[in-house]
Amino acid sequence: MTGLGAVTPVGNSAEETWQNLVKGVSGAAPITHFDSSAFKTQFACEVKNFKPEDFGIDRKESRKMDLYCQYALAAARQAVTDSALDIEAVNKDRVGVVYGVGIGGMHTFEEEAGAWARTGEQTGPKFSPFFIPKMIADIAAGHISIMYGFHGPNYVTTSACASSTHALADAFNLIRLGKADVMVSGGAEAAIFPCGVGGFTAMKALSTRNDSPATASRPFSASRDGFVMAEGAGCLILEELEHAKARGAKIYAEMVGEGMSADAHHITASHPEGLGAKLVMQNALEDAGMKPEEIDYINVHGTSTHVGDISEAKAIKDVFGEHAYELNISSTKSMTGHLLGAAGAVEALVSVLAVKNDIVPPTINHEEGDEDEEIDYRLNFTFNKAQQRTVRAALSNTFGFGGHNACVIFKKYDE
Repeated sequence: MTGLGAVTPVGNSAEETWQNLVKGVSGAAPITHFDSSAFKTQFACEVKNFKPEDFGIDRKESRKMDLYCQYALAAARQAVTDSALDIEAVNKDRVGVVYGVGIGGMHTFEEEAGAWARTGEQTGPKFSPFFIPKMIADIAAGHISIMYGFHGPNYVTTSACASSTHALADAFNLIRLGKADVMVSGGAEAAIFPCGVGGFTAMKALSTRNDSPATASRPFSASRDGFVMAEGAGCLILEELEHAKARGAKIYAEMVGEGMSADAHHITASHPEGLGAKLVMQNALEDAGMKPEEIDYINVHGTSTHVGDISEAKAIKDVFGEHAYELNISSTKSMTGHLLGAAGAVEALVSVLAVKNDIVPPTINHEEGDEDEEIDYRLNFTFNKAQQRTVRAALSNTFGFGGHNACVIFKKYDE
């Protein structure tokens, strides 16, 4: 991993995001993207003070992009810059882009469909010529490749909240298969608009703690009442080792394994016994050729939903046995909220920095006495305060609606 970029509710760069996560800063606040006063949930984790021109995105061109795509390009530009990749010298036929997007241009669809509903029958169809290219999820990877002229493998993965972890897994495998030397990979999402908030509210998936947004995301606490919607993007540069060494690239960490599985249980609920979560972690460990006791930190999916948190904790105990009590576990969604299709990328980035810096960011908002009798609190959930420890290897979990599970493992790079 040779480059990192992020646009998140707690920072508009990878470094700012990391520093605020270590401090335990919440990104939740009342919604500003639209008037949410009629909604049961009136808060979310929005990106703050974002201007596409600050990231080298032409203002005129940005109007042709949905917000999720602007976030994607901003994070990608940061990551490519951070990698110090020589754009003129690199073989662009061997550089690809795989991005994860769960929903795509929901806001664009809302605007265009709403305009048609209001006036279309009276005035006839007047859709923007940019409607389709702004809306479709795959356009994020397309824009990134166009921005740099990268001709390698190029596509978007969509598997709900596991989307960008699947993107990272695919990027990793494309390099292992010899299809590319460098891959730009990550995820983006921007669904904090009426349809997104309304849809998740109707499912009773969102917290309704409107009087205290900053404390609403509380994974593994008995008082949790749903997740907090978030938006943003994360991007990582994956590079074949010899290619990176040949150009003297800095190396944050090494990606060593990926796992994929399906719950095959329910369209939205995770398996109550964590069977899919257990299998995906086992698959990742097998792929990495690692033993459970070699993992020091798990960045869990940990959405702050009742069944999800219980099932993931059970799966960790099943996979790691007694070593589960030696691990640090944390859910950074307690601070960032749930970035949906971008969650995996941002949490992978956090995992990489945990390995690099030997710091585990916390799971915030847990109060003494707020324990769920179905969760084993002998596990170290890194409640409320970051912990310093040697992080030889970190595992990052993501689970999506439809039962899609994906997991990636990073470890220290030994020169």
